[in-house]
Amino acid sequence: MTTHPLKHVTLALQGGGAHGAFVWGVIDRMLEDGRLRIEAISATSAGAMNAVVLASGMVAGGPTAARQNLEIFWAEVSHMDLMFDLFSRWNQWIQAFRLPPEYHPFHALIHFLTHTLPPTLLNPFNVNPLRDLLLRVVDFEQLNHSPQAPKLFLNATNIRTGKIKVFETPAITVDAVLASACLPPYFQAVEVDGEHYWDGGYLGNPAIFPLIYYKGAKDVIIVQVTAITRDELPASAADVLHRINEISFNSSLMREMRAIAFATRLIDSGELDANRHRRMFMHWIGNDYLMSQLGTATQFHPEWKLLCRLRDAGRETASKWLDQNFEHIGSRSTLDLEKMFL
Repeated sequence: MTTHPLKHVTLALQGGGAHGAFVWGVIDRMLEDGRLRIEAISATSAGAMNAVVLASGMVAGGPTAARQNLEIFWAEVSHMDLMFDLFSRWNQWIQAFRLPPEYHPFHALIHFLTHTLPPTLLNPFNVNPLRDLLLRVVDFEQLNHSPQAPKLFLNATNIRTGKIKVFETPAITVDAVLASACLPPYFQAVEVDGEHYWDGGYLGNPAIFPLIYYKGAKDVIIVQVTAITRDELPASAADVLHRINEISFNSSLMREMRAIAFATRLIDSGELDANRHRRMFMHWIGNDYLMSQLGTATQFHPEWKLLCRLRDAGRETASKWLDQNFEHIGSRSTLDLEKMFL
């Protein structure tokens, strides 16, 4: 902890199912470090869950309670992996015979069901255990109205209009969080105020523009979960589908960062009035190497050892980032937009 004034930042948190535990680790290390004040968060899917759990903890007891709240949430998520034992047994079998992932019987069954049956038949009672967990761990009334909570922007996809929907405080509900994390065809669409929503990753994973329009802190820290780059070309059918999903769920962020890079060049060159247009400082925390080693299946199987591995990787990545970049927060970007996104 430090006695120096806190540096104010905003966070942009990606989704990614169980891989969201990496974001948990990054947040945990930031809160432990104690030198940052998180003003606002734009988040999608698992990132949205991390955001509301963090915000609720901050209201209850500051950074310490927020860290505890996040650990409780992810520990409870690990208990929901009812199919993990079966998955592990099949995985051992498939490795013994050295078959590629697409021949995994469990994967084949899930793929067949989700690509032939509508969500209303796959889950006719619309059961989502995350709803009860969120209601136990998150005090939505307090996070919507307490000055101790960061401003929240949760991203979802409006099915009817094809446009992004940004739910924000003071109107964040459990349904807004579930809408942001509603991945078809596994879940039924979530209805909020007469409209139906799917996962926000299709249009904003996460959306950056709410943090720019927010007109608070100029520093945006993107916490990336989905690998942007891979060293090897996909070989198997499963690898091809996985890479397609990665590119699809990063596409909205790539486009938005291109627009930010363009506006930044115009501001820096004097072609845009810096007094009328915000000059943002962009930062990035991620571990593409680790994420590229994990398959799609691990996103849906939050086994505790995997979650702890991802949490620890997030903490380590955040520690290195803070050591290298903390002094630049508030003065310049530490992310090379052109190198990473253009």
